[in-house]
Amino acid sequence: MAGLNVSIAFFLLVVSTCEMLRRLSKRLLSPGAYCCLAGEMLLEIGPWGGGFGPDVVFTLLFLLFMVHATSLDGASANPTVSLQEFLLLESGPKATAAKLLAQGVGVGTGWAITKLYWSWELTQLHLIQNLIASECSSSIRTSLYHGAFVEGACSFLFHLVLLRLRRSRAAYRAPALAATVTFLTYAAVMTTGAFFNPALAVATTFACAGSSLQDYVQVYWLGPLAGMLAALLLHQGNIPRLFQRNLLYGQKSKYKIPKARLAHTEGGEERRKGKGEKSDPAPRA
Repeated sequence: MAGLNVSIAFFLLVVSTCEMLRRLSKRLLSPGAYCCLAGEMLLEIGPWGGGFGPDVVFTLLFLLFMVHATSLDGASANPTVSLQEFLLLESGPKATAAKLLAQGVGVGTGWAITKLYWSWELTQLHLIQNLIASECSSSIRTSLYHGAFVEGACSFLFHLVLLRLRRSRAAYRAPALAATVTFLTYAAVMTTGAFFNPALAVATTFACAGSSLQDYVQVYWLGPLAGMLAALLLHQGNIPRLFQRNLLYGQKSKYKIPKARLAHTEGGEERRKGKGEKSDPAPRA
């Protein structure tokens, strides 16, 4: 439990530091990198290295994602979220490119700082992590097509919830997103690692042996990207950046006519028509 307290204290320090830096850099930094890395470590070695049961691990993951979501304030560590904003016309090409660059640099920096922190071996978990980090293996524990489908399905559900709640209050959005990510992690962690984040996957698993670069790209890049596009199309009916025509949902009229008034108008027209027919004189031969 002491090791867990050390990790939580370091996480809070990372969140506080990122919060100060983000206030200076305006929406470009996020503490999501360490949040996800710490979650991966707890899932892999927490049950046998620290004696934590699944209930403790996933409860802690939920709390980590809650802190991440509430401190988010528009920042994101996931490139597919930035691409989604670009396709929704909420962000321009230059701003999107800047976000993608910042996310890549941020996740890489977070991974480097996390490895440095683990190298201090403040807890038994860090010692075990250092021992297995030098000989890491691929997180893809299934076929490539199944792995890409799993990552795409996780990305699809995550983005669908994100689109549904993006206009909601943070008090409702944060726990809903945290619960969604925790559930998806629980469902897919034993199959692909449940990253559904291309930047995080590049930093943590692309250098591991067991799969080629093409395999990693197919599972951890193309899968989440396809899932995001599917969620956007299902939610919007179109992709505003690419085409405006709604393929799934009919366009509703801007002005609605009340049914009662419409029925009254139609009844009046029928009565006037009937009176007009009676008043017409019969044609003469």
